[in-house]
Amino acid sequence: MTGTPSAPFGRLLTAMATAFKDDGSVDLDGTARIARHLVDHGHDGVVVSGTTGESPTTTVAEDGEILAAVKDAVGDRATVVAGVGTNSTAHSIELAVQAEKVGVDGLLLVTPYYNKPGQAGVLHHFRTVAEATGVPVMLYDVPGRTGTAISLETYAAAIQIDTVVAVKDAVGDYLRGVRIMELGYALYSGDDASNLGWLAHGAAGFVSVVGHVAGNELRAMLDAFDGGDHAKALEIFTRLVPAIDAVMGVPNYGATSAKAGLQLLGVLDNRNVRGPLVPLDDDEYAALRTGLEAAGLL
Repeated sequence: MTGTPSAPFGRLLTAMATAFKDDGSVDLDGTARIARHLVDHGHDGVVVSGTTGESPTTTVAEDGEILAAVKDAVGDRATVVAGVGTNSTAHSIELAVQAEKVGVDGLLLVTPYYNKPGQAGVLHHFRTVAEATGVPVMLYDVPGRTGTAISLETYAAAIQIDTVVAVKDAVGDYLRGVRIMELGYALYSGDDASNLGWLAHGAAGFVSVVGHVAGNELRAMLDAFDGGDHAKALEIFTRLVPAIDAVMGVPNYGATSAKAGLQLLGVLDNRNVRGPLVPLDDDEYAALRTGLEAAGLL
């Protein structure tokens, strides 16, 4: 499914988890099952090998296998965006070229983390990786994880790169986001707590985590908002608050809570993650169940 020009990758995407077997190896069948679950529940697309996909712990070869499995599973029904962001430009180029060969619809390119380049370095990284392929690029601005925010000046320069078309925003500054959209970016909410607020400010859609367990509900919220029924959109969002709190409120939220939610739904038979993450413990798992039940998702 292709997006509109204002939403180049579709409206509703989730940064999907990567399934692992008990021995720590990648479970390609389980990963494909997650992708099919998402597309069966309201999604236009999936983001593979992002933070929630535990990309810092997967190899280049594993990333290629994961992408191919997801592309085979849902590529004719949804957009597939490949996370290629690392803190090494050469490594990101290798991932981007591999993703293009698999036939993905987009690349997610996060600000380099830990080494904290200045804005000139951030722009150089974006330009060098983006120009290595012809695949459309979504930048990812998440300073809470990377230690560096993308400046408006860097945004203004990066939008001049032919393939850079969108940004996943986890900064949460609506005024700044409007300025970014005015530069020509399609903006995707990168924080489920801000999804409805971003719609009101003109965002293209969401790259969700809660979508693992609430795809149909997020789709209904989008449809209500687009149809002008903002009261219904707020009602749906309000009903999801316990689930958002439950999924995003645990330490190392993302992969850990997404996989636990998928286990509760019966999509996965385990909640295995790779170190340094550890699975939700029994108390955290029970609290997640309570939150999903309160939101009517179980």
